[in-house]
Amino acid sequence: MRKNMKITLLVGIAMICIGLFLFYDLGNWDYTFPRRCKKVLAIILTGGAIAFSTMIFQTITNNRILTPSILGLDSLYMLIQTVIVFLFGSMNVVMMNENVNFLISVFLMILFSFVLYQIMFKGEGRNIFFLLLVGIVFGTLFGSLSSFMQMLIDPNEFQVVQDKMFASFNNVNTDLLWLAGIIFLLVGFYVWRFTRFFDVLSLGREHAVNLGIDYDKVVKQMLVVVAILVSVSTALVGPIMFLGLLVVNVAREFLKTYKHTYLIAGSVLISIIALVGGQFVVEKVFAFSTPLSVIINFAGGIYFIYLLLKENKSW
Repeated sequence: MRKNMKITLLVGIAMICIGLFLFYDLGNWDYTFPRRCKKVLAIILTGGAIAFSTMIFQTITNNRILTPSILGLDSLYMLIQTVIVFLFGSMNVVMMNENVNFLISVFLMILFSFVLYQIMFKGEGRNIFFLLLVGIVFGTLFGSLSSFMQMLIDPNEFQVVQDKMFASFNNVNTDLLWLAGIIFLLVGFYVWRFTRFFDVLSLGREHAVNLGIDYDKVVKQMLVVVAILVSVSTALVGPIMFLGLLVVNVAREFLKTYKHTYLIAGSVLISIIALVGGQFVVEKVFAFSTPLSVIINFAGGIYFIYLLLKENKSW
């Protein structure tokens, strides 16, 4: 099957999933349909951002088992939410006002990324793998601090923090959707001129430099893009750790190509299919008893183990 036909197939499956989610057992049209439309828009924005950022991240690191969460942004998001509740309680304006919480979370995560990049790339001989190592250390630190404070806060306050641990598309603020959509569009327009470099970047640093690409400059700019996409998507709905790893590798296996125009489109479509289908299962099968992120992380974790075993055999 040709790549164009495969992309068309994915578009068709995505449209079927979206149509099924929007119109199945609709009930009260005036109440239910707008709410479902809002969920679908949140899914498209979040799924697209995560898939796109993961594909870029794996390209510049030249590694199929890494995701942007290794930079520690998911752990930082949970630390921000925990610190706010720990210091000010769950009834403060930052927790009660979703817009304020979103802006503060995005600002702090992007600020952390900028500071980390400036420090890591300032010295000679430091490369992206040193950055990943530092990201793992910070992620572990943030996770430990979050766990420590969660043990000290009131159980009722902890319930508020616990709700932030899992991605949710059920009560997404419409204002945040528009803001996130504008940010994603601006980032997409900025990245568009770099798409012609991705196929070469996937060959590795030496080949990219030999073919005339300013490797360090492009990588730094793409890392900033990844940080923005991950920060906004995480602050919008919450952390989904293994989604990017799952959909990007499924896209690689399904499309069997090195061309990133197909891989990015396939990853985004598979991400939308997985999230819309997963949300449908959560609502109609599990009756909201299981968060969508738990299902995604469970499937992604199993697939991650499979990838590790597969790579180990190839060695």
